[in-house]
Amino acid sequence: MKKYLAEMVGTMVLVLMGCGTAVSLNCGVDTASVVGTAVAFGLAVVAMAYTVGGISGCHINPAITLGCLIAGRISGKDAAMYMLFQVIGAFIGSTLLWIMVQQLGADGTTTGANACASGAGAACIIETILTFVFVLVVLGTTDSKVGAGNFAGLAIGLSLILVHLVGIHYTGTSVNPARSIAPAVFQGGAALEQLWAFIVGPFLGAAIAAVVWKSVKSGKM
Repeated sequence: MKKYLAEMVGTMVLVLMGCGTAVSLNCGVDTASVVGTAVAFGLAVVAMAYTVGGISGCHINPAITLGCLIAGRISGKDAAMYMLFQVIGAFIGSTLLWIMVQQLGADGTTTGANACASGAGAACIIETILTFVFVLVVLGTTDSKVGAGNFAGLAIGLSLILVHLVGIHYTGTSVNPARSIAPAVFQGGAALEQLWAFIVGPFLGAAIAAVVWKSVKSGKM
């Protein structure tokens, strides 16, 4: 049970700190806010990697969990429970952020949700590509034989910064279904209408990354 709770706490912190920074900086208005938000998400992952990584592996992302499942690193039961507790953690983080926003007297529906001006189809394609890159890094750096060892958390956090720098302009960057589901429920509107893309895209990208990594490692590409 402790590894499921670790995933819940880790995802809660990721959503609270990452989306909280996006809200605080009014992300997307200028370059500084985009960079600040990207760094916040990356730092949240690094912090949690070295906090709960030894307990659960610090997936804190259903897409990463799916990638690990396909790569044979986690059982189906654990994968399902990880995803459930990740979503619960995301809702806790979004609730805390909503409370903070209310106290500031700002728009109470603003919780850093994802949406794409070009529509859900475009969002799905972009999120698939970005998640593929992100999960590929995760699988490579955490591999027990050829991975980065204790530096894996840092590499993963830096790669998350990178994909945010690329994707914020287009989709707000999710690459994490749990991170999108909870804020979308609070915010509604386009975020909720396009939510399917921020679930399907990351899962598809993760699945492709898992297949590619297994092929690269085995040398059968």
